[in-house]
Amino acid sequence: MTAARAPRFAAGAIATLLAAGVLSLAPAASPDAVAAGSLVAASFEVAAGDSCEPGNPQYTTDVPVALDLLQSQKAWTRSTGEGVLVAVVDSGIDASNVHLRGAVIGGRDFVLDGENPEGLSDTDGHGTAIAGQIAAREYTGSGVIGLAPAADLLSVRVFRGQDDESVKAGFGPSIARMVEGIRYAADSRATIINVSMSDFTDSPDLAAAVAYAEARGSLVVASAGNRVTAIDKTDGPRYPAAYPGALAVSAADSRGIVTDDSIHGAHVEIAAPGSQILTTARGAGDCLYAAEAPTTSFATAYVSAAAALVASAHPEESPAEWKYRLMATGVRNNPDLRDDAAGWGIVQPFDAINLVSGATTRGPANPNLDNAGSGIDRAVVTVQPDYAASPFAITREAAIVVIVTALTLLGTIAVIIVLRRRRALDDADDDTPPPPSRPGLLGS
Repeated sequence: MTAARAPRFAAGAIATLLAAGVLSLAPAASPDAVAAGSLVAASFEVAAGDSCEPGNPQYTTDVPVALDLLQSQKAWTRSTGEGVLVAVVDSGIDASNVHLRGAVIGGRDFVLDGENPEGLSDTDGHGTAIAGQIAAREYTGSGVIGLAPAADLLSVRVFRGQDDESVKAGFGPSIARMVEGIRYAADSRATIINVSMSDFTDSPDLAAAVAYAEARGSLVVASAGNRVTAIDKTDGPRYPAAYPGALAVSAADSRGIVTDDSIHGAHVEIAAPGSQILTTARGAGDCLYAAEAPTTSFATAYVSAAAALVASAHPEESPAEWKYRLMATGVRNNPDLRDDAAGWGIVQPFDAINLVSGATTRGPANPNLDNAGSGIDRAVVTVQPDYAASPFAITREAAIVVIVTALTLLGTIAVIIVLRRRRALDDADDDTPPPPSRPGLLGS
């Protein structure tokens, strides 16, 4: 197989793309974030004004700025996510948003707080925003569209909110409900499972749920963690992102840089835009989130959408192969190395779809090749000396013998000719008459 293409452009170009374009919505104000135990959904900044207020839908013709960076136009020539089901394990999805009508095929509520039993309501807004990033449909008068606009959505509602009232009532984020949600999504044949939540505690039940999903053919895409919402703000693994079957996502800012707003660590595998997020709002139309500080919730949603594009283009492949495509083609400064901030770089779905990997593909270990544990996927060639005479050597030696023999023969003939000529000259100078010929010799 031929080697994959090198990354299409450098990290500096990414920063330029992310910085380009200013959205027209009002500046954002950041609400307080409340952690439910140790498990948190990433907090997000909401644009001020009436544009995000439930019951007063407003729309903007601006296009999400992240779509240019994420190769959306080129990727859509190969895949729009058709045939892929993406489960959003979150606060629910407001399926009444015009961008999401026809995109949400159903779901289930695990909170049991009296809301829609199929998870088709959202009192928090977090899940609806995530859903729009992934698969918002086009709507006249709005520029908002998801990165995988033909994918289907499954609403898996596992928390009501992170406010004090929700937490005290037992409706905040919990590992137990997240485990149920991931298993339900896998049983529902979700191709991609988006989990924009994280916890610093390793849970055997959560690990088993991720492994179960992978065995059922689902790729879990999860937040690598946000420092602002974390109880433990030190760098290190966050779960479920750090489990082998998951894809861990950190968030890039408007410069294309993963800042300290994201938790760093060896678990980080890929990055995506996490600020200036223009997407769907609950009970409303369009809304701008995370206008300043990037958040991994939104970065995770874009990676889930990118994974949906890849899975739609390569349905015959496994979750591990989709994950490899996304990591191998991420844009990074050094194609051979990952780092604890951005992992293997900014996700590039078009390049991931078109990757033709082989022994010389640079980057993470290829699950289809025997190079586990190697950070660089390249061919290793060992040269073994061959002490036997080669055909070329034999031919060369034979030619030398022939040439030497020919030169020797020519030299001998030349000497004979010279000697005969000298003898003839000597005979011509001799006045003694020759002896008489003898009959019977030479033609007698």
